[in-house]
Amino acid sequence: MKRLPTWLEIDLDRLDRNLEHVQRWVGDDVGILLTVKADAYGHGAVQVSHAAQSRVSLFGVATVDEALELRDSGIKNHILILSPILETEIPVVARHGFGITLSGGDFAEAIARQNVAPVAVHVEVDTGMGRTGVAEDDAFDEIRRIAAVAAVRLQGVYTHFPVSDSDPDYTRGQVARFLDLVARLRAAGVAIPMVHSANSAAVDGVRESHMNLVRPGLLAYGLHPSGEKPGVDVAPIMSWKTRIVRVRRVPQGKSISYARSFVTARDSVIGVVPVGYGHGYPFHLSGKGMMLAGGRRVPIVGRVTMDMTMVDLTDLPETPRAGDEVVLVGTQAGETLTFHDLAAWGDTICYEVMCGISKRVPRSYFRRGKVETFKSLLGVMPNHAAV
Repeated sequence: MKRLPTWLEIDLDRLDRNLEHVQRWVGDDVGILLTVKADAYGHGAVQVSHAAQSRVSLFGVATVDEALELRDSGIKNHILILSPILETEIPVVARHGFGITLSGGDFAEAIARQNVAPVAVHVEVDTGMGRTGVAEDDAFDEIRRIAAVAAVRLQGVYTHFPVSDSDPDYTRGQVARFLDLVARLRAAGVAIPMVHSANSAAVDGVRESHMNLVRPGLLAYGLHPSGEKPGVDVAPIMSWKTRIVRVRRVPQGKSISYARSFVTARDSVIGVVPVGYGHGYPFHLSGKGMMLAGGRRVPIVGRVTMDMTMVDLTDLPETPRAGDEVVLVGTQAGETLTFHDLAAWGDTICYEVMCGISKRVPRSYFRRGKVETFKSLLGVMPNHAAV
């Protein structure tokens, strides 16, 4: 990576191991829906999906365009759109064979009115998320209504958890009510091939939720939602790195960056790194975040700017030079920073930090320690010689 000032490294072998460990944890009779929405949480949906396709039953996205991106890249697995779509998108969905989420019978009847090929549907039941889905009290009648519409194929029924990472008892209550609903539907003659509820936290900590399909996202990418490691053995697949572009010796009393929010209290050594909020590095880490340089944590000083951020190198035993590697997320000389760390310093969640990484940051995809694919603003290139 000698040419690159700021870049991501994604380890596809680790992704494979993580999925293998998830499968072992839930059992061979449980399928995996890998959540790759939001560009696979910043990891690159196309590259991740191609690497994972032999281990998963289907992929989960949020929009029709995300589904089209995967299909156009050659992904053959079934793709489920997890967020509601518009009626105007029904012809595209039917033409490409995507599965969609329904929150009521009205939309099933809208599909029938469009005279398209039958559409595979999963009905979401709102057991406590309070966002989308059929109301729990109406679900029995609504799902039977949907199943009777010839223009749809009822492929699955699912629910979603709001607090599976923090309140397993509430989550188990959701599971119990949801499974009771499924049992009543099946007793009434409704065939439901896929029954699912488990997001990453529930895969890890609520075994009752596994059913016959699980929906890991963060867990597959190697992070536990709570930040702890209670169950499935996974490791982060993505590191974020940059380089020092300038080292400055700054006297006491010198202000650093916009708004003059930081003034040196001593003679200091300040490093400039070419990463900022234009790359997706959070502005809220201004004066609070840390990076790794010389194998140690060094503090961010002054405001994070669009393209550059400053770090205090004064206390390092050996001053780094321009070109030396700095780690934003990952490990250097035994010291580690995680996306959970960045989220905590920025008073947010790791999902937002990962999803916010800009497309200006090149992604290098590794197998067996070598770059297999390289993706930048210039496109996707195998074995890119310039890295």
